[in-house]
Amino acid sequence: MSVVYDRVALIGLGLIASSMAHAMRRDGLAGEIVGTARSAETRAVVEELGFCDRVVETAAEAVTDADLVVLAVPVGVMGDIAVGIGPHLKPGATVTDVGSVKRHVIETVTPHIPEGVHFIPGHPLAGTEHSGPRSGFADLFLNRWTLLIPDQTTDPAALQRLTDYWHALGAHVDVMDADHHDLVLAVTSHAPHLIAYTMVGVADDLRRVTDSEVIKYSAAGFRDFTRIAASDPTMWRDVFLTNKQATLEILGRFTEELFALQRAIRKGDGQHLYDYFTRTRAIRRGIIEAGQDIDAPDFGRGAVKK
Repeated sequence: MSVVYDRVALIGLGLIASSMAHAMRRDGLAGEIVGTARSAETRAVVEELGFCDRVVETAAEAVTDADLVVLAVPVGVMGDIAVGIGPHLKPGATVTDVGSVKRHVIETVTPHIPEGVHFIPGHPLAGTEHSGPRSGFADLFLNRWTLLIPDQTTDPAALQRLTDYWHALGAHVDVMDADHHDLVLAVTSHAPHLIAYTMVGVADDLRRVTDSEVIKYSAAGFRDFTRIAASDPTMWRDVFLTNKQATLEILGRFTEELFALQRAIRKGDGQHLYDYFTRTRAIRRGIIEAGQDIDAPDFGRGAVKK
C-alpha cells in the first residue's frame, strides 16, 4: 500500500492508537508517526515498543506539521486537548477522533479547530477489554466498521482521504449523523456495558455466593459479563457522563423489557419467554451473518486452559 498521510500524530497511545500505529507501520500508510501521551510511563513504553517514529512530551509538539491528528483520549478531555493543539495545527490538516460519543466531542472540540483545518469526528467500532500501549495489534480494525460524522461544511476531499485511510487499516466505513450515532451506540455498546458492570457488581454483593464460587463456576454468560466489565474505567465513566440522554433512554426501555420478563416468569408464561428468546436468538444469527463474530463453540474463544 502507499502512504495516505505524510505525518500522523496520535494523541493518546492506548489500544486504538497503538493498533493504528502497528497497522500503519506494517503497511506503510504514513511517512512518519508521532505519538504523545500524558503519562511519562506510557511514553517510555511506546519508545520501548517502537511503533511510533517519535514520541514527544506534549500534544502541541506532536501535531506540529501533522497531516492527520487522531484524538485517542477519553471523550471527557478531548475539549481540553483541542484548546492546547488548536494554535499548532497545520492549515489543511485533518483532525479526527476515536471516541464512543460524538455530539459531546463535536460541541467541545469544534470551537477550537482553526479555519482551514478539517475536523471529521470518527469512531472505530473495534476494541477489546484490554487497554494501554501494549494491547494494540495491527489487525484490530480488520472487517470492523468505522463511523465517520461529517456535516454540511465538511470538505469532500478530506472526507474521502480519511475514508481511504480507514479502508487501508482494514475497516468498513459508514457515514452517520452525530445524534443518531449516539443513540445507536447506546443500544449496541453503552447500555450493554453498564448492564455488564451491574451484573458483576451484583455477583460481588451476593454474599450467599462466595468469591471462589463466582470465579470457579462462572459459566459462559457471567464470564462474558466480566470480560466486558474489565474495560477501561476512565473511558467508560466519560462515555456515560457525555452520552446521558441516549443511554438513559435505552436503559428505560431495558427496564420495561426486564419487568415484562419478570412478570412472565412470575406467571409461568412459558410462551412469552420462548417467543422473546426466539426473537433475540435471531439477532445473534444476524451478527454472525454480517461477519462481526464467528459461529464457533465458546464464541470463537476456544477452550479454557487448565
